[in-house]
Amino acid sequence: MGAEIGATCSIFPYDEKGSAYLKATGRDEIAELADSRMDLLTADDEVLENPEEFFNQVIEINLDELEPHIVGPHTPDLARPISGLKKDANDNEYPVKISSALIGSCTNSSYEDIGRAAFIAREAAKHGLKAKVPLMVTPGSEQTRATIERDGYLKDLESIGATVLANACGPCIGQWKRDDIKEGESNSIVSSFNRNFPARNDGNAETLSFIGSPESVIGLALGGTLDFNFLSDTLTTQDGEEILLNPPVADELPDKGFEETLEGFIQPTPGDDVEVIIDPESNRLQKLTPFLPPNEEDYVSMSVLMKAEGKCTTDHISPAGKWLQFRGHLENISQNLFNGVNNAFAEKAGDGVNILTKEVDTLPNIAKNYSEENVSWVAVGDENYGEGSSREHAAMEPRFRGCKVVLVKSFARIHEANLKKQGILPLVFEDKNDYEKIEQFDKMTIGSLKDIAVDTPVEIILEKENGETETIKANHSLSEDQIAWFFAGSALNYIKSK
Repeated sequence: MGAEIGATCSIFPYDEKGSAYLKATGRDEIAELADSRMDLLTADDEVLENPEEFFNQVIEINLDELEPHIVGPHTPDLARPISGLKKDANDNEYPVKISSALIGSCTNSSYEDIGRAAFIAREAAKHGLKAKVPLMVTPGSEQTRATIERDGYLKDLESIGATVLANACGPCIGQWKRDDIKEGESNSIVSSFNRNFPARNDGNAETLSFIGSPESVIGLALGGTLDFNFLSDTLTTQDGEEILLNPPVADELPDKGFEETLEGFIQPTPGDDVEVIIDPESNRLQKLTPFLPPNEEDYVSMSVLMKAEGKCTTDHISPAGKWLQFRGHLENISQNLFNGVNNAFAEKAGDGVNILTKEVDTLPNIAKNYSEENVSWVAVGDENYGEGSSREHAAMEPRFRGCKVVLVKSFARIHEANLKKQGILPLVFEDKNDYEKIEQFDKMTIGSLKDIAVDTPVEIILEKENGETETIKANHSLSEDQIAWFFAGSALNYIKSK
C-alpha cells in the first residue's frame, strides 16, 4: 500500500520471523541463503543510530499507542481511528448501518490474519452472539484455506454466520452480484481488502466501502453499525449480559505446518509446439495484434479525449466487476474505457463530447469512434494519475483505442510503467498550472518526436479552437531501454525483435 502514497517500494528488514516463514512454506534453501547474508538484508547500525542523516524524512510510529484505524470511503488514504469513526459517519451522513462485512482476498488473509479474526468469532460464539450483517470470507489461497479449515478457524467464523467463498479475488475486485441493494442505493460495507474506490466491490458507485484489519471487520460485523467502537462498546447477549470483546491473539504460523495441496493446479503442457486455438466467435478470448511503431504524423494535432479531474485510479480507467469476463478480449473489455472518470468537459462521469459529431457520448464510445476514424488522441490527468490496482488493461485499452499521449500533473509509478510498456508516451506537466490551460477542443502536437531523449523535456504545441497556439513543456522518466520500447511500438515488440 506504500504505492498509494507515492512510495516506489516498501522495504522491511529480514529477520528471524522472515526466516521462519520461508522455512514454514518449504523454502529452506532460500532461508539458509538469506540467513547467511542477514547483515546485508537489514539496516546498518549507523543508519539505525542516526536515521536523520540518511533519510529525507523519518516518521516514528508507536504501535502501542496506535488505535485500530478504519479508512474510506472511496479512497484508502482517508483514515481515522475507530474511536473517530462515529463522529465522521455522523458528520458526513454516511449510512451508519453496515450492509455487508468481508474479509480475505489476497490482502490480510494470512494464517495469522484469519487466526485473529477467528479469535474474535470464537469469543463471540461462546456467548451465543452472531454477526448482525452478512459476513463473507475469501481465503487468500488454497493452502491457506486448507490450513485454516484443518485448524478450526473456518468453523469459528462460520459459527457466527460467516459464508466462505471460493479462493479468488471475489468481491475485492467486483466479483460480487448483490441482491440486497438496488443500483444507486447508498449503503456502507466494511472489508479488509486493500482498495475501496467507487464501484470497485459491487459495481455500485453509491456503496461506501470502509477498510480495516480482519479483526476490526469482525468486530464491526458483530456490532452491525459504523458507530460501534469495539474497543469500548459492549455487545448484549441473549441473556442480557454485556460483554466487551477481548483483543485478539493468534499464532503467526501454524504449529502443524501449512497443508500441502495442489488442488486446482493444472500442469502446463511443456514445449514450444503448442497450438493455441481461439474460436473467432468467442466474446471472451481474442488474439492480440501487435501495436504498430509510432508514426510522427500521428502525434500532430491530437485531440483531447478527456481531462480527468481529481482522483483517477485504474478502477476509473478500466473498471473490474462484470468486465472481468472480457480480460482476454481486448475489443470487448475496451467498452469500459474511462467509464468512471470525472471528465472536466462533461457533467456525468464517463461522458465526453465527440469532436467529430459535437455530441455528448460515453468515453468508451468516443474512443472507439476515434480509433475507427484514425483520430489520434491525448488523455489529460490530475495528480497521482493511475493509482490503485496495477491492472495492465488500464494501459492496453487506451493504446488499443488510439491514445498516443497521457499528460498529467503526476503519475502513480506502476501505471506509468505500464503505459511505457504499451507504447503510450507518459508525460508530466513541467508547470502544473498548464493543466488549467487544456480545453475541450484543443489540439496537441509533439514538437519533435524523433528527438525524445533521456532527461530531456518534450515541447507540446497547444492549438486552441480559435487557431492561436502556445508551447508548453512536459517531462518524462523514460530510460534508454524504455525509449526503445516506445519506438518499437511496445515492450513486447522490442523483446520480440531481439
